[in-house]
Amino acid sequence: MSDYDFEASVGYWITLTSHYYQQQLHEELAPIGITLRQFQVMAWLMVDGELAPGQLAERLMVEPPTLVGILDRMQREGWLERRCCADDRRRKLVVLKPGARRVWSKVVQRLMTMRERATCGMTEQEVATLNQLLKRVQENLVAANARPLPQLASLPENPAP
Repeated sequence: MSDYDFEASVGYWITLTSHYYQQQLHEELAPIGITLRQFQVMAWLMVDGELAPGQLAERLMVEPPTLVGILDRMQREGWLERRCCADDRRRKLVVLKPGARRVWSKVVQRLMTMRERATCGMTEQEVATLNQLLKRVQENLVAANARPLPQLASLPENPAP
């Protein structure tokens, strides 16, 4: 038997909650034909406009070969394209195509549903406090690691169709 008290562990609750959230988000996105990873790619590109595949892989915390398959499927769907960088033709950039914006508006609706479900019964102040505390936990972990992870500044909630 373990002497570790999981019930008192911040890591336990964050990890377990993250798994449940991702699982439900996957189920929420499936009917509109987008996977969790595809959503993550789209979100980063919505925020940053264009990224090199290596930058995307770092943001998604996946190996570049894993990302290739995701990008290939998204390209077949007409959601993105890979372009040569104007400054360095050897460098490729991943850019969203207009078709992705139509999907994104549906994704945002699903994200709002998930947010409501996850925060059901919480006041606005409790949600704000939860966000602040989770951000502080993340900052503490980044400070201890000295290697910050990429951050989403903010995602457009009402994308142009």
